[in-house]
Amino acid sequence: MRLQPRQDWDLWAIISLSLLLIVVIYAFPGSAARIVLGLPFILFFPGYAALSVLFPEGKDLEIIERIALSFGLSIAISPLVGFGLNYTPFGIRLAPILFSLASLNVALSVLGLYRRERAQSPYLPFDPVATWKRYFGQFKAEKGLDKALTIVLVISILSSVVALVYVVAVPRQGESFTEFYILGPSGNATDYPRNLTVGEDASVIIGIANHEHRTVTYTVELWLVNMSFENNVTNVHAMYFFDSFNVTLEHTDVDLEGEWQPQWERPYHFNVSVEGNFKLWFLLYKDEAPSLPFPPAYMMDYTGTSAEERIVAAVENKVQSLNLNLRIGE
Repeated sequence: MRLQPRQDWDLWAIISLSLLLIVVIYAFPGSAARIVLGLPFILFFPGYAALSVLFPEGKDLEIIERIALSFGLSIAISPLVGFGLNYTPFGIRLAPILFSLASLNVALSVLGLYRRERAQSPYLPFDPVATWKRYFGQFKAEKGLDKALTIVLVISILSSVVALVYVVAVPRQGESFTEFYILGPSGNATDYPRNLTVGEDASVIIGIANHEHRTVTYTVELWLVNMSFENNVTNVHAMYFFDSFNVTLEHTDVDLEGEWQPQWERPYHFNVSVEGNFKLWFLLYKDEAPSLPFPPAYMMDYTGTSAEERIVAAVENKVQSLNLNLRIGE
């Protein structure tokens, strides 16, 4: 296969720009060039290179048809690459998608060069100046309704491209949420203290991560509750205030590429001074907790007060909460 970069500049440009995008992403991750190169890399290059393989003859497709189909085919190919990666150990992450699409673009372009060389009347990349003169001359020859429809079509296409670039360049704020979890004393989701004696020391690890896109002051309240459920009604038999504390956290982005890392964790040591079967509830409030009927005190019984609404709200998932089943014996 003869190499003719001047003649086949379109496919050589796809090969070069695909490889250049890899360099830009790793060398200049915050650069605007990442978006400028990334848009055609996903939305145009795969389809255009594939069409050069499927339709190497110049008579097969007009230039406008080839360009339009390139966008449509790219939109079909790129998700299929991600779908395939989802069933591999690599998963849908930046590096696998980047290298897979780059390899696909390069492979299709090389195959397109081969197919173009063997074609009797190959499609060659257009001359932008000559193409502009040709279509502008056709536009000037149009009259009345045809010219108006052409203008509307061009404006619609340009508006779609501008909207697409804006959506990609200025992505919508992601979902806001808070991670709230408790771990066993070893730092794993196992070996939680379940069966204790009165006064026996136990511990868990409380963790919070702020993905609310703002700074949040959290209030964590702990309640020791004996409760039952009858006919989907929560009955509180004993409700002791256990503890509360505040923590202020800045927003942290969700990192889907690397390994999960905790933002804030605190070992929490406790013991229980009464016998019975309880749930130790961990309630999480953002910014400010609802007021209590009277100043809280350790192991004060709030049964029969409006504080019970806290537990009912937790059971109904109206407040973010966790709970730990405890059996306290002599």
